Amino acid sequence: MKKFAVFSLLVLLSLNSCIIKDPKPEQCIVQTKKITTINQGASFDIIFSDSQGDLYYINRGLERGLNLDSLNTKVLNKTVTLHLAKVFGGLATSEHIAQLSVENKIIFTEFK
Repeated sequence: MKKFAVFSLLVLLSLNSCIIKDPKPEQCIVQTKKITTINQGASFDIIFSDSQGDLYYINRGLERGLNLDSLNTKVLNKTVTLHLAKVFGGLATSEHIAQLSVENKIIFTEFK
């Protein structure tokens, strides 16, 4: 029973480290990518694909006032700078976009 309680606690802590809440710039990896497609995903997410086929997303981007037509004009086939949130205590990078900019102009940010 004691082993199960310890295991359960470890699972809960691991799952909690995957939840991205209020990311900070220092909790992100900065990457530049050429965006080749932009689509609507599940739960009002906006999905971006880069030239290597990697996927990134803005969580509930459509609910946050972003528009696919506008993003296509500003971002499609351009090189962007992505701030991608770290997970697992900084040991891994998620596909969660905390900030997106083009030519030093911020298109979207979660930073406060």
